[in-house]
Amino acid sequence: MSFEKEIKLVEELCMTPGISGFEENIAEIIKRELKDVADEMETDPMGNLIVTKKGSSKKGPKVMLASHMDEIGLMVKYIDDNGYLRFSTIGGINDQMLMNQTVTVHSKNGDFTGVIGSKPPHVTKAEEKKKVVPADEMFIDIGAKDKEQAEEMVTIGDPITFKCWFEAFPNNLVMCKALDNRLGCYVMMEVLKRVNSKATVYGVGTTQEEVGLKGAKVTSYRLNPDLAFALDVTLSGDHPGIKPEEAPVVIGKGPAVILIDASGRGIITPKYVRDLLKNTGDKEGIPYQLEVSDGGTTDGSAIHLTKEGIPTGVLSVPTRYIHTTVSVASMEDVENTIKLIVAAIDSLE
Repeated sequence: MSFEKEIKLVEELCMTPGISGFEENIAEIIKRELKDVADEMETDPMGNLIVTKKGSSKKGPKVMLASHMDEIGLMVKYIDDNGYLRFSTIGGINDQMLMNQTVTVHSKNGDFTGVIGSKPPHVTKAEEKKKVVPADEMFIDIGAKDKEQAEEMVTIGDPITFKCWFEAFPNNLVMCKALDNRLGCYVMMEVLKRVNSKATVYGVGTTQEEVGLKGAKVTSYRLNPDLAFALDVTLSGDHPGIKPEEAPVVIGKGPAVILIDASGRGIITPKYVRDLLKNTGDKEGIPYQLEVSDGGTTDGSAIHLTKEGIPTGVLSVPTRYIHTTVSVASMEDVENTIKLIVAAIDSLE
């Protein structure tokens, strides 16, 4: 199967900036793509985009699809006398990933390219070479000659994204920043385009997931659906440095049906929901993988604790090198994620 058209939309989603709290541009893409299939669209006070596709039955269930729009990034927190920027990290970022990255500072005066500088090896001591420089000791060089000029360019609180490129790899793989979770946004949009169910489906582009699952908390409280699914990505353990038992989910074998994440501190998927996804996959011949995770969590953890409790599942696309500028995933896995969730929703009475 060729994914040329689909890859172009994924590229646009990934290359469009939108760190936590600054997701507006991603929401605009979703609005554009779903304007012809949505019965209603609205944005709530938290910036969550809620797209409603009504079901064929007024008595049908309400289903929420949550796909967070935000990506990890940085924010300007201080400008020193020489015009260098100090920054805060937004979301989970390993300090070792930051050094010598190229970034874009998004200012009211325009976008400015910067680099996270470092000492050259010529003057780096042997013991320093083995040490990971912490983020709070790093700085961004935007080419300003002094503090005054830097303040004319940027200001405190400006969001910063990583400047990179998108690449279509062989075997229908894609590489870019922000696959977490622009792939989930793409899945959500495609599900709304394809679903034909008695259920009313709410496609929600949630905000600020990377910094506390914030958008999903308020949106699920408002919608109070009968059933919900968080659409996200998960670790793919098919590369050197990871033991199979640490991350058994791999690229190319379909989406991961999450049974437990964060060792149970996150979601423990209800039997009805996990059986719905598994039985649908088995019946329709759609490949899927089962995952019990010790690591992070998703919007599903916030949704399932809303009000009296909402039956919630998590369906994730296996992705290598998550939370870096070079994440890799398979469009075949993306397609099978879409097929599985569409079939599951269409089967609801």
